Amino acid sequence: MLIKQRTISTSATLSGIGLHTGNKCNMTFSPAPENYGIRFIRSDVENSPEIPADIDHVTDITRGTTIALEGVEVHTIEHVLAAIMGSEIDNIKVILDANEPPVMDGSAIAYVETLKEAGIVEQEADRDYLVIENTVHYQNEENSVDIVALPLKDDFRISLMIDFNNPALGSQHTGLFNLQAEFEKEFAPARTFCFLHEVESLIKLGLVKGGDISNAIVIVDEDFNKENFEEYRDKIGLDKSIELGKTGILNDSELRYKNEPARHKLLDLIGDLALIGAPIKGQILAARPGHKSNVEFTKMLRKLYLQNKVVKKYQMKKNKDYVYDIEAILKILPHRYPFVMIDRIIDVDVENRKIVGIKNVTFNEPHFTGHFPERSIMPGVLILEAMAQCGAILLLNMVENLETKLAYFGAIDKVRFKKPVTPGDQLIFDMEMTSFKRGVCKLVGKAYKSYIGGELVCEGEFMAALVDK
Repeated sequence: MLIKQRTISTSATLSGIGLHTGNKCNMTFSPAPENYGIRFIRSDVENSPEIPADIDHVTDITRGTTIALEGVEVHTIEHVLAAIMGSEIDNIKVILDANEPPVMDGSAIAYVETLKEAGIVEQEADRDYLVIENTVHYQNEENSVDIVALPLKDDFRISLMIDFNNPALGSQHTGLFNLQAEFEKEFAPARTFCFLHEVESLIKLGLVKGGDISNAIVIVDEDFNKENFEEYRDKIGLDKSIELGKTGILNDSELRYKNEPARHKLLDLIGDLALIGAPIKGQILAARPGHKSNVEFTKMLRKLYLQNKVVKKYQMKKNKDYVYDIEAILKILPHRYPFVMIDRIIDVDVENRKIVGIKNVTFNEPHFTGHFPERSIMPGVLILEAMAQCGAILLLNMVENLETKLAYFGAIDKVRFKKPVTPGDQLIFDMEMTSFKRGVCKLVGKAYKSYIGGELVCEGEFMAALVDK
């Protein structure tokens, strides 16, 4: 896989109308500096706001992916993002003079060709990948959706299945196993599709104003004959040139691939995964995905990506036995001697909101001179402080720019001390965040001697608020 970041060498423009808004749009791809990412720029709005293409800016997924910043929106960006990711471009400006990219023929091929014409160039900075090290699973039982990310050493693959229980479509499978060799020829030309029964509701919602059979495959999923189809066509305002056809697709539009709908779903998934903010090293398996499920899955991977960024930034040395050593902890926490109560973090699981830390208790600690002179016991309040510091590291792992934040603890509840802690003990803190809303979180934690599940010495609940430094 690529080592260095890439952008384009010059600007290139293409024009057309938006699929849902029907608005005319000129879209220009322009070069961007290293570590800039992908941003959509509305040149028709005052001050030309730049909207980062990441999951944090997604505001709507009704019939595509919409991003926004301070009320300024760009709709249906997934095909453009797929073209950028499929072309392995890291940094680019996408400048539009309307609120939706031109749909072109309903696929991503026109965007890919435009990017190629602009020329792709390598930059000095290294690429930042999301490396899948453990299985990540999204499931929606109601819609029978399953999406899984699996470890795959230094490679990227996607396998996908769709099943709409429709004779004209049926079950379809597809897979991408080599992005550079397959994306442009096998997936970028795959067009968007919908079912005929959806068209009426989309029109009522004010969507598909720029849609027609030249930029979408419309699959007949109801029992029509020529006469009642023409009546239905006129009722919903379709062009009179549109015919029922005999293949189960309006106007008998010829598919570019036998499994073109499945390939387009894979294209959409690549576009939505771009919202992570980094390319993936791993394998994706998806059953019956759609934009809603794609976005929920991408949220999970985005959290993992941000967690890994923090680990990479603060981890002083690569070691399978721990995540942060004391030098890294000192970079994260503001505490200093004699109030640093954590020696090592051995596990951080942002997805499940859990963290495990270690405190080695030694006789040299100053509180033992007075607590108690004849029987050295670690003060319970300091055990709580150590648990709080461990929880603070978890909280700070869940935000960007953690170096600008502090975690203030606001309440401690349901505290129980079970066993005394004395010099020579090793404390293991097992903390879990149970809620996190508007910068305020609740954690529950336990402190054990020696190992998780060992002698329980303390437990309690903590509330903390995230504030700016």
